[in-house]
Amino acid sequence: QVQLVESGGGLVQAGGSLRLSCAASGIDLSLNHAGWYRQIPGKQREPVAFTTSGGIANYADSVKGRFTISRDNAKNSVFLQMNSLKPEDTAVYYCYTNRPGARAYWGQGTQVTVSS
Repeated sequence: QVQLVESGGGLVQAGGSLRLSCAASGIDLSLNHAGWYRQIPGKQREPVAFTTSGGIANYADSVKGRFTISRDNAKNSVFLQMNSLKPEDTAVYYCYTNRPGARAYWGQGTQVTVSS
């Protein structure tokens, strides 16, 4: 059974930082793409960042230069370092993993709230 468990969300002031973690079990993240989406209530889930199995990172334009995605294959985990946070970054952040062309697995989400 595949499980993704996110942690690290919380409340932070604008300009602050948070580090999200996603620990996987039942699947080898090193063989998969892995990344993060976010969702604001009433809006569609949007991609934030992902990293390929080869370690190539991609970012949404809105977070480039502020967020950094990384993975630790030994811990079977993926991380999202978020700096210079803005109120518009407030959302539920979801970790996911998939092989290209195959179904994605999702975590339960972690709330990030940035106050102005």
